[in-house]
Amino acid sequence: MQKLFEQYLRYLSGERNYSPHTVAAYQDDLKNFIEYLKQSRMESDIDPKNIDQATIRNYLGEIVEKGLGNRTIARKLSAIRSFMKYLIKHNQIFSNPCANIITPKLPKKLPLFLEEQAITRMMELPDISSNVGLRDRAILELFYSTGMRFGELISLKATDLDLKNNTVKVLGKGRKHRIIPIGSKAKDMVQKYLIVRESFYTKHTDDLSKKILFLSPRGKMYSTKSRGVYDIVNKYIGMVSEIERKSPHILRHTFATHLLNRGADLRAVKELLGHENLSTTQLYTHVTVDRLKRIYEKAHPKA
Repeated sequence: MQKLFEQYLRYLSGERNYSPHTVAAYQDDLKNFIEYLKQSRMESDIDPKNIDQATIRNYLGEIVEKGLGNRTIARKLSAIRSFMKYLIKHNQIFSNPCANIITPKLPKKLPLFLEEQAITRMMELPDISSNVGLRDRAILELFYSTGMRFGELISLKATDLDLKNNTVKVLGKGRKHRIIPIGSKAKDMVQKYLIVRESFYTKHTDDLSKKILFLSPRGKMYSTKSRGVYDIVNKYIGMVSEIERKSPHILRHTFATHLLNRGADLRAVKELLGHENLSTTQLYTHVTVDRLKRIYEKAHPKA
């Protein structure tokens, strides 16, 4: 079971291209489940074929008794369900024991985003007279201009850019490629960064790293566990907003929200974000509706 578990985690980060935070969350939740199996069955190695629906229900019941909320239960069940699907795919089990277990209903959590004025101020902060500042500005502009994920940005190669046609090719979840337009400001900053990009080379920069667009201080590709790009984004968002989370995903939320605020088609935004289901993208419409309500209440004399 342990070997299958480790293979599954590599599958999430490699083939599925999940973010390091998502992989870490799945790892923690599944470790807890596996430990439960070992303790309840008094076995050091678990045969996946012996995991049935009753076992999973008992595990979830134990979580409930500990006082953990619906969000935690839903997350842990999601991790187990995903792992079971992986085991089916690799012929380790033949049916998903989670199939008939209902996920607890959760209130929809609206995505956090930055206002347009905050984005404008943030982009003016990096000192583009320095190579590091130019790199930081190019990263921020590319995140906001394309809405790409953290994992998609750090794996970008210079050859993925088509600045003649103002597009970039990204490798998304499920190893699926998509083409995203690049705005003029992002294009300008990326072009300027490309001129100084080789200044980030070090003795550690190998041939593979030389293909990567953004390099770490060691001159290598940022790993999925690296905090480097997170720290860059966190730093600049923190200078313009008191928003609680300051991750690259906030710029992805901001990209989608601003597009919809300005009348973009929902299905077009879905394609740009690389969402599999329209329902995922529809969450952003709640943000825009809430914003319209606030404007209405402030402006209408009889609101």
